[in-house]
Amino acid sequence: MWTMDTSPPLILALPGNEPFAQALSAHLVAHDDPVVGSVDVHRFADGEAVVHVPRNVVARDVALVCTLDRPDAKLLPLLFAARAARELGAHRVGLVAPYLPYLRRDRRFLPGEAVSAGALARLLGEVFDWTATVDTHAQDVLDLPGCRKLSCVVADAAPCVADWIASHVHAPLLVTADGEEAPWVQVMAGRTRMPSVAAEALRFGDCDTRVNIPGLARWRHRTPVLVDDIISPSPVTIATITHLLDAGMAPPVCVGVHAVFSDDAAALLSAAGAARLVTSNTVAHPTNAIDLSSTLASAVLTADLSRATHEVRGCGPDWCDASGARGDGSSSTGCALSNLYVG
Repeated sequence: MWTMDTSPPLILALPGNEPFAQALSAHLVAHDDPVVGSVDVHRFADGEAVVHVPRNVVARDVALVCTLDRPDAKLLPLLFAARAARELGAHRVGLVAPYLPYLRRDRRFLPGEAVSAGALARLLGEVFDWTATVDTHAQDVLDLPGCRKLSCVVADAAPCVADWIASHVHAPLLVTADGEEAPWVQVMAGRTRMPSVAAEALRFGDCDTRVNIPGLARWRHRTPVLVDDIISPSPVTIATITHLLDAGMAPPVCVGVHAVFSDDAAALLSAAGAARLVTSNTVAHPTNAIDLSSTLASAVLTADLSRATHEVRGCGPDWCDASGARGDGSSSTGCALSNLYVG
């Protein structure tokens, strides 16, 4: 359990995160009555937030629980809550963010473009001692230049996703439509001995995307399962579903880790021919079927983030160009998030 000499951590849920916080506490705290509370967020008519943190945080470790899908409205109250907890005497303040946003831009792809991943890392590093999240490949994205050392653990969703597929889908065939996800899918395939194939995207224009899956004919007796960290009705996903159906396969099951998509995503995937859309509970959604609270709690305990400390690092230039070079001509070394990947 939580390895520290003081009281168990106070787990505080931001609005909407109470169910995940309760599930997390059952795995984190060796206590008959899990120590869980709520952060109250009141908004004025103009949208400004007033944040209230319970005052029983003196000399306590505090873990704020807040998944950050649709993050813009959530980030400021979260930062205010973390700062308030520290000002009110908390010993250490950590963040459990089952979904961590803004990782697409880990470098400057176009002139003048903001490096959002680095900016977020610095914001979190200013107020948190550690953070924990669930992602399939964030360990590379989070290795960013910054001014504070922030211990970060990334829990691997692949084992739970693979186990769910093996238990709920008859004769599954894992399918990936994203080349970046292929190694992750191969790990799942190896864990459960499920066969896997990769779709090759063929683009013939802005509105004409097709795919090809070599050797698909040998798997016609199996149920295809499209797997990705985020399943969306993108042209490639829709083309993959169409290709599978045209090849005589059963309607595919779509499995994603994070339910980060538009309100009509499930309907669009269903209209394309998907049999079902399944996600984990990192983002609350009606499609949630895979519980990752135990996985995230185990990652936190394994990394022993209860011993993390808030440490100021030497601050250098806070920007880098598309190649990773920094403003002073040096390379972008040093991490805002000292990353610990737990599988």
